[in-house]
Amino acid sequence: MIPGVFEYHRPGAVAEAVALLRAHGDEARVVAGGHSLIPMMKLRMAAPEHLIDLQGLDELRGIEIGAEIRIGAMTTQHEILTHSGLAEAAPIMAEAARQIADPQVRYLGTIGGNVANGDPGNDMPGLMQCLDARFTLAGPDGTREVAARDFFESAFMTTREEEEILTSINFARPTGGWAYEKLKRKIGDYATAAAAVQIAVEGGKVTAAAIAMTNLSDVPVLSAGAAAALTGTGCGPEAVKAAVDAMQADIDPVEDNRGPVEFKRHVAGVILARAIARAFERA
Repeated sequence: MIPGVFEYHRPGAVAEAVALLRAHGDEARVVAGGHSLIPMMKLRMAAPEHLIDLQGLDELRGIEIGAEIRIGAMTTQHEILTHSGLAEAAPIMAEAARQIADPQVRYLGTIGGNVANGDPGNDMPGLMQCLDARFTLAGPDGTREVAARDFFESAFMTTREEEEILTSINFARPTGGWAYEKLKRKIGDYATAAAAVQIAVEGGKVTAAAIAMTNLSDVPVLSAGAAAALTGTGCGPEAVKAAVDAMQADIDPVEDNRGPVEFKRHVAGVILARAIARAFERA
């Protein structure tokens, strides 16, 4: 398929990009790496009259490591994978990025595009909820922060206003054990189910946990019940089963070409159990 006719814009600053969005309203869309929007345009599922390319905005790139970690929205998955400081400070980021699509996609696909589109099949939204990240949005009235756990409203719908651009992602440097486990039908596919797990352990017992699931509802699912089921335990079989059962109560999968609901629920349980085991071992 061929996209519809559109006018192409390549701003040189965030303020210019925001001004273009304000000028053209819902007739405009921003494009980062393009791996979500361009296929939708080819299928005529999206038909913006103005396409605003963020590739020229170097201010949206880069990774800063400290007590907090800041990642610019235009940072690619490849850059996340190859940044040695990030691999040490937040190894779950590289573990998740490595499982996104294929090398060609990772060279261009950005963390901001993966998050801002609101696609429930994307990997980073659930991971950002697991890490309790915050998103910085720039708009006509300045900037504001939104918690990742409050950002996603429904499939492809977020709290980002039409005139706003996601500029960066911040989260506290994680501690303890981690795992990002994913099952997909083939290289490059979305997850049938995926789980992001962070676990803090002291004296052989879980003191804190965060668990988020991907592509099992119309938004990423942060399962507080699953995390609570692990807290205070040594992640034995009974605790893991309780966590899986709690997660199952939170998800709402639908039947599609990745399988029926029963299969997806089964896969979600297997994936989560594996992720818990790896995260606890690493902790």
